Amino acid sequence: MPMKHQFAVAFLGAALAVWAQPGQPAPVQPTITMQDSNLRPALPGALQGVGIDQRLDQPVPLSLIFHDEAGRDVPLSSFFHGKPVILALVYYRCPMLCTQILNGLESSLKAVSFNPGQDFEVLAVSFDPKDTPELAASKKQLYLRRYGRPGTANGWHFLTGDETNIHALTEAVGYHVKYDPSTDQWAHASGIMIATPDGRLSRYFYGVEYAPRDVRLGLVEASANKIGTPVDQILLFCYHYDPATGKYGALAVGMVRFAGAAFVLICGGFLLFVFLRESRTRHARGAGSL
Repeated sequence: MPMKHQFAVAFLGAALAVWAQPGQPAPVQPTITMQDSNLRPALPGALQGVGIDQRLDQPVPLSLIFHDEAGRDVPLSSFFHGKPVILALVYYRCPMLCTQILNGLESSLKAVSFNPGQDFEVLAVSFDPKDTPELAASKKQLYLRRYGRPGTANGWHFLTGDETNIHALTEAVGYHVKYDPSTDQWAHASGIMIATPDGRLSRYFYGVEYAPRDVRLGLVEASANKIGTPVDQILLFCYHYDPATGKYGALAVGMVRFAGAAFVLICGGFLLFVFLRESRTRHARGAGSL
């Protein structure tokens, strides 16, 4: 093989190796406490102990028993069957913040092409033992109407439970709440979580508005790339989840790697084109001399 053709083949091999290089998984991050005294001022007594601790890669206790919207006892494992799960801890009697959390989740999912029940599950669990299955059922119908995407009702679940199971779940996922008997309300932080199909905590998103891009990438990563498109893989090549902010941010190194891979692919494609064109020319000349 002529030297320049050997160079072209070697160059293409390097291009494919760069493109196929998987992104290295981020190391498991230490627990992040929203109420870290070094990051936030002292909280009022009523809010002491309220917040979210990230428990990345830790298991959700799937054997815990809750009640579905029809009042049936169901283990959490019923909702973990091959798809990532969005977990929202709220309480249905909440006068304001929990509604904003669910509204923000529903609005975000409207802008994501993945479908609940087909690509992932939405699991809202009340941390208030006073909430009833009837109240959960009315919440489900409300958000199904708001979401308005046909054929997705089987992907939305609103659960209630007893104090023992609720406490075990909130502690396992690092979601700390506090009950105020004088107002019959709960103090709590705002955020949602994404878990892998086998029930390990993968991503935390804070606040009451969740960027559709972040939610989509979180679902793709939690699914181990079983859902999504090649575009999602490119975005994950360039964006990295930051546990401190609960968001995906552009990663400079990833952008450089992507630009380098694109350059190599373009040059490799050009060399392949030249190689094939010269091969066809030689073949045509050989045929013409016969």
